[in-house]
Amino acid sequence: MTAQTQLKPQSLPQHVAIIMDGNGRWAQRQGKPRVWGHKKGVEAVRRSVSLCRELGIPSLTLFAFSSENWRRPEDEVSTLMQLFLMVLQTEVKTLHKHNVRLKVVGDLTAFSDKLKANIAKAEQLTANNTALTLNIAANYGGRWDITHAAQALAKQVQAGSLAPEQITEELLAQQIQMHDQPELDLLIRTGGDLRISNFLLWQAAYAEFWFTDTLWPDFDQQVFSDAIAAFVNRERRFGCTAEQVRQLAALAKG
Repeated sequence: MTAQTQLKPQSLPQHVAIIMDGNGRWAQRQGKPRVWGHKKGVEAVRRSVSLCRELGIPSLTLFAFSSENWRRPEDEVSTLMQLFLMVLQTEVKTLHKHNVRLKVVGDLTAFSDKLKANIAKAEQLTANNTALTLNIAANYGGRWDITHAAQALAKQVQAGSLAPEQITEELLAQQIQMHDQPELDLLIRTGGDLRISNFLLWQAAYAEFWFTDTLWPDFDQQVFSDAIAAFVNRERRFGCTAEQVRQLAALAKG
């Protein structure tokens, strides 16, 4: 049976995020340089995008490069930037052909002019696509995201268009990255570590977490389907009791 026939569309997560961990370790186990794992990881990205399109999941966010990743060896960072540029140049037409909208979220100011230009070009080309929004988190950090949102509101206060006491959770949320997309439902991390590494701190407030030892280059549609199936089988209460959730479910069915 395919993943699509096993899962009910109304039960599926509307927004999935993945921390793509384990590329370097995968390469080392193959006796190859760490950068080889990053290149193989592109295939796992393609598989993940394909499954989300097949299942009708509207938003997928991938953690490609964190604000802390600049601390890695210089040659690895350089290769990652080159790979990012290459993927933008080679994959965007395929994304566009399959009606996928590409968004790059994060602090782009640290990137080269050439990379920023290619990001803008790719986003513009795919802006009106509707099958799936693929968010690539690059030079992204959850604390940066919240700080950036707070600064945006502080500027409004400074300009006199907003009073401090008018700031609400909802108003701050409107400044957070991907605020115009569905709430994050499922956060997956590959590679065996059990932490979220400063990723989507605000967005993950009520997300379900799913961890796997599978290294990112080996993350295939079966493993992804296992994560989604685990999500579907969980009881999400959002602060309510289990009994309240069952009552709400019964009312929805009625």
